[in-house]
Amino acid sequence: MSTERIGAEAVAAKGWLGAHKWLFLRRVSQLGILTLFLLGPLAGIWIVKGNLTFSYTLDILPLTDPYILLQSLLTRHMPEVKAFVGAAIVLVFYLLVGGRAFCAWVCPVNMVTDAAAWLRERLGIKRGAHVTRETRYWILAMTLVLAAATGTLAWELINPVSMFHRGVIFGIGAAWAIILAIFLFDLFVMKDGWCGHFCPAGAFYSLIGKVSLLRTAAVRRSACNDCMDCFVVCPEPQVIRPALKGVDGAGPVILAANCTNCGRCIDVCSKDVFGFGTRFGNKVEKISPPAKTMAPAA
Repeated sequence: MSTERIGAEAVAAKGWLGAHKWLFLRRVSQLGILTLFLLGPLAGIWIVKGNLTFSYTLDILPLTDPYILLQSLLTRHMPEVKAFVGAAIVLVFYLLVGGRAFCAWVCPVNMVTDAAAWLRERLGIKRGAHVTRETRYWILAMTLVLAAATGTLAWELINPVSMFHRGVIFGIGAAWAIILAIFLFDLFVMKDGWCGHFCPAGAFYSLIGKVSLLRTAAVRRSACNDCMDCFVVCPEPQVIRPALKGVDGAGPVILAANCTNCGRCIDVCSKDVFGFGTRFGNKVEKISPPAKTMAPAA
C-alpha cells in the first residue's frame, strides 16, 4: 500500500472535486433530507411532515420505515393502511437502489461515523477492538424479540438513528450523549464500529440489499494497481475482494448484501476501476483451453 495519504493518487489524477464527487453528493442528500424535515418546524414550509419513522411528503406521499413497521407488528398493534403503503414504497425503492444505500445516503448518523473515520485516519490510529460483523444481525434479532416480548417499540427509545433525527428536528436533548458516544467509540475503540458491526437498521436494510438492482462494480478491475485505497476507505471492505480479484471466478459486480453503494471506492480510485451498474452485468467470460493436438508419428 502506498505511503501517501489515502486518496492522494486519485486527487492527483482526477482533481480534488473529481476525487470527492460521490462524497459531496452523499452530503447533499443527507443534509437535503434533514433540511426538508426542518423547513416545517423552523420556517413553516411543510414539504415533509414527520420523521424517518413515518412521514408525509406534500400531504400525499406516505413513507414508512419497514424496520419500524415490522417492530410495530410484533408488538401486536395493527398500524393504519397508509403505514403499509409507505413501507411498500420504501421497500420498492431500496430494492432498486440497494438496501444499505439508506446507511450512506439518508442516515444522519453516517455523517458522525464518517467524521470519526476521517479523524482516526488523520491521527494514525490503526488498532482497535475486534467484533464479528455478524453481531449486528444478533442485535437485529434482539430488537425484534424485545418488541414482541414487551409489546412496545422499546429499541426505538435508544436507537441512535431515531434519536439523532428526532433530536435535530425537535431538540437534540439527551441524543447528544448517544451521538458523542458513537463518535468516540468509532474514533478510539473500533473502526466503523457502529455502522459496520452493531447497527441493527443497517443489518435489516442489508437483507433488502441482497437482491437489489443497483450495484457497485469493479468494471475495470484489470487496471487495478493494488494501491489498497478502496479497502481502507470502504466501511465494509470484505465486500470488495471477490469482485475486484475474481475470487472463485466471481464477476466484477459487488453482490454482497452489505455494500452501501456509497461511492467511496469510485472516488478514491485513481484508475477508475469502480463504477455503478446493475446486478445483471456480472457475466464472466470463460476462455476455453487450447485444443490438444496429436504429436506427429516418429
